[in-house]
Amino acid sequence: MHPVRVSIPSFRSESNSIEKGYTVFRIDVLMNGRQHAVEKRYSEFHALHKMLKKSIKPPEIPSKHVRNWVPKVVEQRRQGLELYLQTIIMENGVLPKIFLDFLNIRHFPSVPKTESCGSFDTESEESSKLSHQPILLFLRDPYLLPTAHDAFSNVVIEGVVHGVFYPDLQPR
Repeated sequence: MHPVRVSIPSFRSESNSIEKGYTVFRIDVLMNGRQHAVEKRYSEFHALHKMLKKSIKPPEIPSKHVRNWVPKVVEQRRQGLELYLQTIIMENGVLPKIFLDFLNIRHFPSVPKTESCGSFDTESEESSKLSHQPILLFLRDPYLLPTAHDAFSNVVIEGVVHGVFYPDLQPR
């Protein structure tokens, strides 16, 4: 089972003076025991679909054009979009970076770069895959006391030992 789970439990209608009415879908994202929610319009799902087609074969997305906005029709669209997201997760062992961005899931680039991790507009196939790389490597346990042949003594450990066990001794 994939560590990412999504559902779209609800939607709401929005309208303002500039645009005609539109629907906002609430996406609940559960990853590694942490849950957060993101809200997306259908147009954002459609833009995601177009970007995903460059790197994977995404499932069908519900139709862009809906004749009437009665609750039953919007509920069918909600179910279709939920299935769309769940199918992408189930069919891809490695989720594309653009998909993780869409769900506001933090990730690390596969190749360290000085620039940002990429954007919605420019996407290459190798940078669209999530990979895990160690960021720090120890040749031995850093929390163990240094070995006897260590060239440098650990000043912090010596200070604590002297302070706790020999508080009357003066430092060397």
